[in-house]
Amino acid sequence: MSVIIYHNPRCSKSRETLKLLQDQNINAEIVLYLEKRFSVSELQSLMKKLNIHSPKEMMRIKDALYQELQLNNEHISEQELLEAIGNHPALLERPIVINGDKAKIGRPPEAVLSIL
Repeated sequence: MSVIIYHNPRCSKSRETLKLLQDQNINAEIVLYLEKRFSVSELQSLMKKLNIHSPKEMMRIKDALYQELQLNNEHISEQELLEAIGNHPALLERPIVINGDKAKIGRPPEAVLSIL
């Protein structure tokens, strides 16, 4: 099983989710997503794996950066939202666990168990 976790070690939910995976004897590949540059196509693929229809469903919409970039504008396109995540990976909700063609946001951490 090839499991990936988009992880932020400073986030308690991300740490809890990683521990949950380890407790399940799952050796996940850890991607420090804040250091990663996502392409629009990678993010579109992630949306498909998460089974969501809008980038906002995987964004930290309560984050100050989201407000600063005025991403709550109702006229902003999906492309612009995806480009914003690509340029500012901190906008991506965390943690995200990917298992093959499925992904889940670890909020709460136990949510990821459904794709393992």
